[in-house]
Formats: sequence, structure tokens, C-alpha cells
Amino acid sequence: MNEGGTFDVTRETGTTGAGEMTAERTVETQPPERIRSCVTVDARVITLDRACADIQSGDRRVHSYIALDTETTGLNPKQDRIIEIGAARVLDGMETECFQTLVNPRRLLDLRVSELTGITDGMLADAPDMDEVLDRFLEFAGDLPVLGHNILFDFSFLKRAAVNRQREFERQGVDTLALCRHFMPKDVRKSLNAACAFCGIRREGSHRALGDARDAHRLYQRLLALYGESEPEAFAGRNLIYKVKREQPASEKQKEGLRDLLKYHKIDLPLQIDSLSRSEISRIRDKIISQYGRIGSTGRGEDNDEQ
Repeated sequence: MNEGGTFDVTRETGTTGAGEMTAERTVETQPPERIRSCVTVDARVITLDRACADIQSGDRRVHSYIALDTETTGLNPKQDRIIEIGAARVLDGMETECFQTLVNPRRLLDLRVSELTGITDGMLADAPDMDEVLDRFLEFAGDLPVLGHNILFDFSFLKRAAVNRQREFERQGVDTLALCRHFMPKDVRKSLNAACAFCGIRREGSHRALGDARDAHRLYQRLLALYGESEPEAFAGRNLIYKVKREQPASEKQKEGLRDLLKYHKIDLPLQIDSLSRSEISRIRDKIISQYGRIGSTGRGEDNDEQ
């Protein structure tokens, strides 16, 4: 998860004309269980019932939502992958279900990621990949809005995963980071850890997805209790906007070309080449050529002719 003030690569840019938030760019050791879901409920029926009740009452404050957090291999949704999804379904302010799974990213983790999250390559080796996880998460989430601390960060990764698998994932969202910036003193840090401490909330588990999702839920409920009556509009859901095009799979010729380039320069790539898209292979290939040259070149970056 990207906490405010730490790695703010995808940043909340406020609201636009129709009440939208846009993304600008472009341990607790878990046993090797596959996907943990606590209760089975028809999410779409519940969502419709809650939405109708809120419309009838005229209350635009969000009371039912999916508290969401992801852990990732890095900060760029174009290049990095999700390694853990944690979510809690909240209905009328009360958690009713949870969803938690590790996700195999088909690449090795940077040491910094493992140190931050406690998640290791060994823990991910037998985890399901995104092809297996995504539909289960979407079924769990139903049509509820999503809530999180810098929610655009998590939304951008999931939206890209959905688009690449020809799935729909459009949502309204509530950002607890934006609420903290609005209500907390300017000189107080707004990371999830600092915000929870400021509000007297004991953390469940820092930098693990389900723990962070639940902490964001508790933070939201605390802020809603304090300010929901005086500034109800601050707690309304807003459209989450992250524009992304479906990535094309790499051709066999591209994969073999990259393998030949790696072999020639004796480079060990901590990625599974068969899992890479066309654009990912192009970026990796261009980076290698700029640093080491093409196959048969005599110096780094000397041969810039097109193949």
C-alpha cells in the first residue's frame, strides 16, 4: 500500500466537475492457503438494497463499501504487479465479510518490498496468479464503492488487471487520505500509521493488505463519527478515474528475442518471460540495449540501428 507522504506516485488530485478523483500517471506470516473468504453473501443484491435506502433518505455519505488494500512489487501500475489483496465488506458501518489472498506476480520481489511487507518469494511460489484471483475478488466486491488510504493507488492496479482480462471495474470510491488532509492539522503526517495514531486507533497489521484495509475502515468510521454530521458532503463517494488500455500479449518472436539478448549479455532477469506483455518486453529490451548494446555490438549503447 502507498501511504501518504511515503511513496506518493499515484496521487489524489481532488474532485472534478462531476465529483471525480483521478489518478495522475501515466509480520504476520500467512499459510499457503489460496484465497480466504469469510462468508458467502449475494453482494449485488445487498448493494442495490443499500443504495436504494440511501437515495430515499437523501444521505450521500457512504456507509456501505469494500475497504480495500493491495501490496505490490512496486509503485507503477504499468510495470509492477499485485502480490496481495485484502478487502473487508462493510455494511452500514459494520464489517460482515473479508477477502484475503496472496497473488503470484511471476517475478522475484525486490528485497525492499519483502522487508516492508514481510512477504517473501517463497510465500508467493504456490499462490494463485491474477487470472485465478480477479473474478473471485470482483464477485466479492459486487457493486459497492471501494474505500482505502490513497485508494487511487490500489484502484489503478486492479483496474489495469481487470482491463487486461477484459473485465469491467468501474467504481465510486472514498479516500481516507483525502479526508485526513481535509480534517487533520496540516503539520501532522497523513500516512495511515500516523493518522491512526492521531485518532487513537490501534493498528491491526502495518503493510499487510487485509490489516491495512481494516485500519482504513476504522479510520473512516472515526472521522465519520467526528465530522459526518457537520460536513456530510466530505463523506460522499466520488468516481474513480484511471484510464488504461488493454495490453497486448507478447509474440513468440519477441520472447525469443529477449531470451537471446539476455543470454548474450549474461543477464539473469528476475521475471517469467512468458508472463510479460508486448509493451513490457519492449521496455526491458530497450533498457538492456541502452545499457549493454545489441547482440554483436562492441560497446554499451553504441549500436542504435533498428532491428
